[in-house]
Amino acid sequence: MNEAAIRSITILGGGTAGWMAATLLAKAFDGQPLRITLVESEEIGIIGVGEATVPLFRLFNDRLGLDEHAFLQATMGSYKLGIEFCDWGQVGNTHFHGFGDYGEPIGGIAPHHHWLRLARSGEAAPIDDYSAPYALAQRGKFTPADPRQPRYSHAYHFDAVLYARYLRNLAESWGVTRVEGRVVDVPLDPQTGHIRALHLADGQVVDGEFFVDCTGFAAELIGKRLGTAYVDWSHWLPCDSAIAVPSARHDPPAPFTRSTALAAGWQWRIPLQHREGNGIVYASAYMSDAAAEDALLGSLGGAPLANPRRFRFTAGRREAFWQRNCVALGFASGFLEPLESTGIQLIQNGIGRLIEFFPDRHFDPRVAAEYNRVCQVEWDRIRDFIIAHYCVSQRPEPFWQAARAMDLPDTLQQKLDSWYATGKIPLLDGESYQEPSWAAILLGNGVLPQRHDPLIDALPIDMLRAHMARRREDLARMGRSAPDHRFYLARHCQAAA
Repeated sequence: MNEAAIRSITILGGGTAGWMAATLLAKAFDGQPLRITLVESEEIGIIGVGEATVPLFRLFNDRLGLDEHAFLQATMGSYKLGIEFCDWGQVGNTHFHGFGDYGEPIGGIAPHHHWLRLARSGEAAPIDDYSAPYALAQRGKFTPADPRQPRYSHAYHFDAVLYARYLRNLAESWGVTRVEGRVVDVPLDPQTGHIRALHLADGQVVDGEFFVDCTGFAAELIGKRLGTAYVDWSHWLPCDSAIAVPSARHDPPAPFTRSTALAAGWQWRIPLQHREGNGIVYASAYMSDAAAEDALLGSLGGAPLANPRRFRFTAGRREAFWQRNCVALGFASGFLEPLESTGIQLIQNGIGRLIEFFPDRHFDPRVAAEYNRVCQVEWDRIRDFIIAHYCVSQRPEPFWQAARAMDLPDTLQQKLDSWYATGKIPLLDGESYQEPSWAAILLGNGVLPQRHDPLIDALPIDMLRAHMARRREDLARMGRSAPDHRFYLARHCQAAA
């Protein structure tokens, strides 16, 4: 064994971030003399907005060896094929960001270019009609994609509180120690500035060599104790408030998340087996708290099951995610509104990179620097994708006018300029979203490029028209023949009442 190897990790904060870190670290270092302790307080609740995921999340559960059906049963979960956007761009507009492309490339060229050629001649159906996940989602259907020829992928909706409990049981069975308590002091080493221990209100002292901050917006370690600066993105993402409330189910759970744009923000609806998760994200400069709460409660499909919970945030991220002997995960590391369900993805990737760049007790600053660089790039790329949902809107309200008028990050402006000129998206390092996702948002909002790829003009228009028609018909047959989402859940992963 390396004499300088880390022998103890202390995680402050439970919830989704804390227990995801505990389980994956325990799994990755199984068989090694590494002690993992998680400190959390029952006095501190979970915000619970991270109940929708992207397909990458399946790799996390797979790495832990979790059975998909058992996981969904335990968390009252459902399947997710994408996100339906309502009233974005303009009131009455609906488009779908599905987990899949619009078909196979034709002649090596992305299918949305062929759609553009037909659309300019007035012959194309809506772009969503060529999407395999949409063919299922619009009919309330679900079945896993054929692994031999996958045409789409899937993710999940789940109860974040139940998931944290599920992971806690797993982590404790793998040797993770949980300590109940509230931190009152965090002494630092006078020579290195490293965190030495956590002092709890009941007198307990929990030491550690490496610390993980999962304390949410409080950022007890990375922010309050280590003083890591926060990079404020509110000039690009002015929404600063959210209200969340669960409601009773009123219809079968849909296999997609719904996002509905409002006059000064947007509203989410996440269908679970036992309830719906609802919330509104808004800019307090354009919408009052009372108006936001009225809009949210007035649109619930079923009766509210709890009092609405309100919280404030500033969009942005930490200047460094790894500072000295501490790494921040979850809201302690930053906040991006859950428009594309990226919160859990950022936690997952943060843990994965921590394992990849895991330090020893020398804490070489070059290791932390590379970890921070990679994480910063990912956050910046996702930030650009979320801004793109706003800046292309044609809605007339002052909030949306301001979104159209703002100066954009150079990396986003480069993408949009390329799209307008060529119909292509230049992908940079660290991209989470590939070209089909950008096409879904831009075309869905009516942002058509000035031209399509000129190479496709060599294909006779009659052949292209016939090919695209066959694809639509094939997808419609697939959608009609697939089982209803609720029946698939009932057969494979029905949760207890």
